[in-house]
Amino acid sequence: MMSILGTLFIGLIAGFIARALKPGDDSMGWIMTALLGVAGSFVATYLGAALGLYQPGQPAGFVAAVIGAILLLFVYGLVKKK
Repeated sequence: MMSILGTLFIGLIAGFIARALKPGDDSMGWIMTALLGVAGSFVATYLGAALGLYQPGQPAGFVAAVIGAILLLFVYGLVKKK
């Protein structure tokens, strides 16, 4: 249970970091940014752990969460433009 809450919190932070790092103009609000950050965090955290790249709670998981959030923000931007 605590790892899920931790991943949720990291996802919120990762979403805002991803928004700051991703180039371009994003017209989405902070709620959508947070939701995409949380989704990217969950996907990256559990996918990386499932592939054996790192264990939950390691700093690499945070980096992967930020990368996952950036990817989701990018994909969302592409889908929204169409």
